[in-house]
Amino acid sequence: MSAHPTTTLVEPAFAQAIGVFDSGVGGLSVLRAIREALPSEDLVYVADSGHAPYGDQSEAHITQRTLEVGQWLARQGVKAITIACNTATVVAARSLREHTHLPVVAIEPAIKPAVALTRTGVIGVLATRQTVQSDSVAKLCAQYGQGKRIVLQACPGWVELVEQANLHSPLTESLVREFVAPLVAQGADTLVLGCTHYPFLHAAIQRVAGEGVQLLDPAEAVAREVVRRLGEHRRTQGAGSTWVFTTGDVAQAQRVVSHLWQDRATVQALPS
Repeated sequence: MSAHPTTTLVEPAFAQAIGVFDSGVGGLSVLRAIREALPSEDLVYVADSGHAPYGDQSEAHITQRTLEVGQWLARQGVKAITIACNTATVVAARSLREHTHLPVVAIEPAIKPAVALTRTGVIGVLATRQTVQSDSVAKLCAQYGQGKRIVLQACPGWVELVEQANLHSPLTESLVREFVAPLVAQGADTLVLGCTHYPFLHAAIQRVAGEGVQLLDPAEAVAREVVRRLGEHRRTQGAGSTWVFTTGDVAQAQRVVSHLWQDRATVQALPS
């Protein structure tokens, strides 16, 4: 992974930065793609780890948290907001768009490209419970899945593994095998990573699925959409700063973010 600018505890000037948030640290996979696509932009990331995982929460709670974090970013002067959380997207993206004047780019499971890639006609979608049960995912399956078999698989426990940076333990291997092996047994040759935490489990998932199974991560597509939406408002010069905030335990977040981001990054508590 390329080196990223370090962060500081100096109160940042967020005017014209790009805001990115997730229920926790999983959205760092999207932040990484945005950083690589837009190296000169300032980025502000919020990990709402104090309220994670969203996938096990009510829709009302997810909407409330999405609005609170999104509106906090808007008050800081960001020029765009990226929802780096599939669950928040399917439950609350519309509400956030209705409550802000800013461009809102949201992630969704890569079902359309999976349909184009599958050879067996069987696709597995790995996601949180809220995502697999959502109307949005049902619509994606109906819109693009004619003639294909799309198997939706909730993966309880995976978000928590990533939130703890527990990517390679026997427990991780066991939990990944529990949900991936049945999909492969049903003939799935393409697996959609329908939660931004899951790319950090890529190695374990690929190991269980086998090298012949394709894993799809929509982070790069989200980054391209951010570039498109910014248009002429893109910043093309400068080093680009990155600030990371959390609503959870700062020391825990510091340890996990440093591990996942693979560069120095100072995590701050989100001001209440």
